[in-house]
Amino acid sequence: MALALVYDPRYHDFQSWACLMCEGYAGQQLAIPNQQTDWREWAAGLKAIDVFVNEGIPGPYIYENWYDWASALVGAINQPTEETAT
Repeated sequence: MALALVYDPRYHDFQSWACLMCEGYAGQQLAIPNQQTDWREWAAGLKAIDVFVNEGIPGPYIYENWYDWASALVGAINQPTEETAT
């Protein structure tokens, strides 16, 4: 089972954070963001990557800004498990 890697969005703007995620998932051919990139559409593409599909990560369309969504994504992926909670 592959583990999802999500970078902490603190100290980043959307473009720098999303580029890190693109690098981490280069094999998935995520679009590299630019100034015209709609962060919600880009985030929906990230959510569709196989390693995230079964993780129950939040959809981007319920968030007003990318940072809140990315923070929720980090929280969803880094939830404590029985192994890490003990």
